[in-house]
Amino acid sequence: MTKSVFKSIGVLMLAFVLNALLSVLTDFLLESIGMLPDPSKGLFETNAILLVLFYRGIYTIATGYLIARLAPSRPMLHALILGIIGTALTLLATTNPTLAEKAPLWYGYTLAALSVPCVWLGVKIAQSWHPNTTKNNPIN
Repeated sequence: MTKSVFKSIGVLMLAFVLNALLSVLTDFLLESIGMLPDPSKGLFETNAILLVLFYRGIYTIATGYLIARLAPSRPMLHALILGIIGTALTLLATTNPTLAEKAPLWYGYTLAALSVPCVWLGVKIAQSWHPNTTKNNPIN
């Protein structure tokens, strides 16, 4: 394996962990101040679900931006790989009966559907702010 393959894997792992960490910490913070319900009671209020979708979408866009800045080449390909992984993991979690009892199915499906567009948008933002990010990359 070449050095760029290891860097690609590292960028994807960093982006995944950062996104997950930000999401979990924000969930915990909002639960502790009462903006989100106790996790044992589930997430069934539409306003709370929309809030969670909003900040997780923002974090996923930021993840795409980070990938575009750090990927050794083809940032959009990296972002799409991570988006597909995120979609698959979210759909797997949605099918878990224990987790399915804690939120309506539309929440999980919406979260899964937002993964790829949000990382794509993050890369596009990085490309517009830093045009040299994607110089000579065949997949933008």
